[in-house]
Amino acid sequence: MLSWSRNEDRVAIVQMNADLRHAQLELLSAECATDRLRLHFSQEDVARYGERDVLRKAVASATALHDYYSYLAQHVSDPNSIAPPPAACLETEKVVAAIDRVRQYLQDQSKEYRPQGAPLSADQHVTMKPFFPPGLLAEIRIVELRNHRIPNPSFYADAKAMGLTNLPELAHMASLTFEDVVVFPSEITDRRLFHALVHAVQFKVLGLERYTELFVRGFLRTHAHVSVPLEMHAFSLESKFAENPDAPFSVEEKVRLWSNQGCY
Repeated sequence: MLSWSRNEDRVAIVQMNADLRHAQLELLSAECATDRLRLHFSQEDVARYGERDVLRKAVASATALHDYYSYLAQHVSDPNSIAPPPAACLETEKVVAAIDRVRQYLQDQSKEYRPQGAPLSADQHVTMKPFFPPGLLAEIRIVELRNHRIPNPSFYADAKAMGLTNLPELAHMASLTFEDVVVFPSEITDRRLFHALVHAVQFKVLGLERYTELFVRGFLRTHAHVSVPLEMHAFSLESKFAENPDAPFSVEEKVRLWSNQGCY
């Protein structure tokens, strides 16, 4: 039995939730792969022509996961807290308008803050170089806010009036990425910088228009900023970096892979 009053238990709970977020991301990746099967092949064809050993292992894994998470769903103290969010009921034109407003906001913020930005420091460049393209690192501008927080966008009022809740409070964000401009309302750490740069790579690979559309549609689908696949992937790669900063990998390759697989 864990006791919140014990420091070691608090550490265990933090680790448990980090592992849960990682599991959620891997499940999303598996769901994307399964969706590709659904799009290209009928269930009858997969059942008839799928490699027996691979199919057996896939079914066994899916069954075990279903049993495990079904047990969790039955034993949480507040079942409504894990119920799937209701599907967004916005009309198509309102969704398109929302995407355009968010895109314009991101573009405006980039133009506003870029003149205030500074390049990565020499130490930051050395730390991030094994993970990010040199060209992107050269373009990035860092803004450290002093005694100032970024207010929520003006369109939040309209979004709340349409019934959208749980909008991210920008004043409480550890960092904000506006294309190739990264704004830090609080202390810059290597981990926070890494997370912000993942988003910069997403902007580069997807483009502003596509990034915005994926983010808005992801939020409307999940009703939570942290559950948007773009954000989940950034958290996952950030955790991978934090676990072993000395093990280089290409963030751009991983972002392109998720993009090509339709996981965003």
